[in-house]
Amino acid sequence: MLDYFSEAVRPQSPAELAEALAWAAARSQTIELGGNFSKRLMGGPALRSNMNVSTAAMNRVRQYEPHDLTISVEAGMPYCELSRLLAEHRQMLPLDPVFSDSATIGGILAANCSGPRRRLYGTARDMLIGMQFATLEGKVVESGGMVVKNVAGLDMAKLMIGSFGTLAAIAVANFKVIPQPPHERTFQFKHATLEAAIAARDTILKSPLDPAAIDLLNPAAAELAEPAYVLAVRAGGNAAAIARYERELARLGAKPVPGGEEASFWGAIQNFTPRYLATRPDGAVVRISTTLKGIAAVIQSIPGPAIARAGTGVCYAYFEQASEAARFAASTAHEFSETVIEFAPEEGKEEINLWPAPGRDLEIMKRIKLMFDPQLLLNRGRLYRLI
Repeated sequence: MLDYFSEAVRPQSPAELAEALAWAAARSQTIELGGNFSKRLMGGPALRSNMNVSTAAMNRVRQYEPHDLTISVEAGMPYCELSRLLAEHRQMLPLDPVFSDSATIGGILAANCSGPRRRLYGTARDMLIGMQFATLEGKVVESGGMVVKNVAGLDMAKLMIGSFGTLAAIAVANFKVIPQPPHERTFQFKHATLEAAIAARDTILKSPLDPAAIDLLNPAAAELAEPAYVLAVRAGGNAAAIARYERELARLGAKPVPGGEEASFWGAIQNFTPRYLATRPDGAVVRISTTLKGIAAVIQSIPGPAIARAGTGVCYAYFEQASEAARFAASTAHEFSETVIEFAPEEGKEEINLWPAPGRDLEIMKRIKLMFDPQLLLNRGRLYRLI
């Protein structure tokens, strides 16, 4: 029996999670919903709530079929533990989220986190094949399943991805997993100018090569003794494929990263955001989405550290002060496809515009919110303070 009068409610199962939400809704109790709450700085401010509900105790593997390349896990499963389990069977779920040491699967989906390898493998929407989520009506809704080609009701589950827990509580997620490549290598280019780095990127994209990640770091993010733009390329495949990468990229001036340093090299890029924010309590991160051609203009416009997923068009700008990030976001919101202040200090979020140009679909999003949560109880303000 759950103690609903304690400071934190920790359901042990999807049924208990649904029961907790229904109990709160029946009494019009506001709810702060999360897993390990590793991404409190992300999105809008977590407004004060009557209840704190965490899925962290729901951390079990429900079904794993290595031969079928499918796995079902509860929302509280830590991403790092899931990755270790899959690695035992030379499989992976290459979401590469920030705060990967503490992030849970439910939180990663709710925040729609992705990292360097989204260029080849996509985001959570591409890997998810099914979901169970608990509603404020006390129901556990099942969408999709454990079969890769089963798409029945999957659009309902995809509403939960990126919703910041404002619609319902993710309880279980089913994924198609990916075999690890037989071999992997990492290469890096160091260029004195942004134009040269973009030219190398363009040459790779126009070639038959198909790397998993192509990330671009400006000198402030690369943090090298001799300032340079760094283009990082992650490649996987059989021995012949890796040999071709070595030949082709060497002609362009790339140097291989020593094998023993590859994991830490990509870990530093993947977790640049938490490292940056850990030493800057007033720091903020702006996410800018643009075209591949537009990446150069975005990088040029950023006064401080910048990292770009150079094969997808997603860029991250880092600021010492949230007020600086707000001015930058406001000035560029209508210049690029989408500009959002993705991370900011909890105190002060109310005073800045985190999402200066949300787009025409905002009204549709609000209507969907009211369908799931007519009393506005769940994670109030977390979707960039707008829903």
